[in-house]
Amino acid sequence: MDFQIRIKPVCFQGEFKLARRPRILVPNMPVHVVQRGNNKQACFFQGKDYAVYLKKLKACAEKFNVQIHCFVLMTNHVHLLLQASDYEGISHVMQSLGRYYVRYFNTTYNRTGTLWEGRFKSSLVDSDEYLLQVYQYIELNPVRAKMVDHPKDYVWSSYHANGGNKNIAMIEPHPLYLSLGIDAESRKLAYNRLLDNSLSNEILNKIRLSINKSRVLGDDKFVKQISAKLERFAGYLEHGGDRRSEEFKEWFQRI
Repeated sequence: MDFQIRIKPVCFQGEFKLARRPRILVPNMPVHVVQRGNNKQACFFQGKDYAVYLKKLKACAEKFNVQIHCFVLMTNHVHLLLQASDYEGISHVMQSLGRYYVRYFNTTYNRTGTLWEGRFKSSLVDSDEYLLQVYQYIELNPVRAKMVDHPKDYVWSSYHANGGNKNIAMIEPHPLYLSLGIDAESRKLAYNRLLDNSLSNEILNKIRLSINKSRVLGDDKFVKQISAKLERFAGYLEHGGDRRSEEFKEWFQRI
């Protein structure tokens, strides 16, 4: 697989330094994105808030040529599965959407100040195995939060396009989702069977660690490719450590 890693330097008094952990940006690959309310505060209070966010998300995705595979809007955070055609698309979408929604929210509720908890978090999703599990993770979020018994009962989710009978114009199915069946009916049936199987704690932890630490979610081979280009570990180790640790060296030599 041929790809490049883009790292953006920041200039301070004539010297270039990395101010933050650089994002791993690879065109035409899915990325799990999470943005949370500051201090876990609510970002949506009424139906109009969710609708405004989704309308702007669709507009931004179209403007920056970004595909939306699935989403869920929770009370105090959002999950998105996005795919851009270039290195900057997802960042442009999230920045434009975030600024617009903060202005709307502050004006509507007569407030000032920040709404989001710093930068959005992102995790590059590589393997076919993990991609559909991220679909599950996102659309089953309201079920795990005990807000509903089934994703069909939660309004603000792409489940209604991927597993239900609603056409959501912004949703562009990933090829792996399309491979679930020969037509829409068979795909939705297969997808609902997939959702009936709860994700294991191991998979849940892998997805959460990858997004919280902005690491790659993929198999060992792909993580090694990314790590070699970054010259730092792009995955995560179950018991911690970094690329200088003995555990990392043993892992890197093993695969």
